[in-house]
Amino acid sequence: MIQIEIDEGSGFCFGVTTAIKKAEEELAQGKTLYCLGDIVHNGMECERLRQMGLITINHDDLRQLHDVKVLLRAHGEPPETYELARKNNIEIIDATCPVVLQLQKRIKTQYNTLRDLPRGEGSIVIFGKKGHAEVLGLVGQTQSTAIVIENFDEVKKLDFSHDIFLYSQTTKSLDEFHRIIDYIQSHIAPGAVFKSFDTICRNVANRMPNISQFATKHDLILFVCGRKSSNGKVLFNECLRVNPNSRLIENPNEIQKDWLDGIQTVGICGATSTPRWLMEQCRDAIMAMQ
Repeated sequence: MIQIEIDEGSGFCFGVTTAIKKAEEELAQGKTLYCLGDIVHNGMECERLRQMGLITINHDDLRQLHDVKVLLRAHGEPPETYELARKNNIEIIDATCPVVLQLQKRIKTQYNTLRDLPRGEGSIVIFGKKGHAEVLGLVGQTQSTAIVIENFDEVKKLDFSHDIFLYSQTTKSLDEFHRIIDYIQSHIAPGAVFKSFDTICRNVANRMPNISQFATKHDLILFVCGRKSSNGKVLFNECLRVNPNSRLIENPNEIQKDWLDGIQTVGICGATSTPRWLMEQCRDAIMAMQ
């Protein structure tokens, strides 16, 4: 029999758990509840909540709604979303992750400080995925003036002749963030100020060494994750780095029996957006194949 282990360190982070709990509490009262965007980057969990009554909407839908309740997920939203809700008499259930909320406030404060300086005297730079919900919320704190860089190569395009204030999306790679810091420090112009703020969530960053160790213990790694999950991609790539026999799946139906040929141990792990029940379903699917 193949030995199967589910990683105890995988599964929902605090922010996602809180958002889902708030949604479940509202839905349990039989109330109509809208969610702005997928509550979590996991299709299976979104479907579970849809069956409970959660209605997922986009920003265009939000503009048409009045006098309803809308949940804001853990990723956070820019100020204009709150303003629109106020105008349309929409009750906001704010499930923005406290870590993200604190980051928004820091960037807003930095922006207000820079706004008083002559134009072009300084830039707010965010290391993050362009178009990601969290990043849109962060850029929104700066009236869309912040510069977003997605990876180390893009740091070379920055203007190093003036002050740079660097922040990071909470789920980005800590190692890559430090590479970016080192590059800016070595290229910033004399007299220009460079400050970096480590705003990466340790709930995600601390999973890197843990999941790396977990992936080395097994013949086959099944990384269960929605393909839209940002931190999922980072964590899966770490699994792949230490164990080339790692496969990313969204649900148990994607598991192929021939993957198990010659395998003695399987490790099942996932992202901060992966529910425990889904990893357990994958375990049960493997057991049924034996």
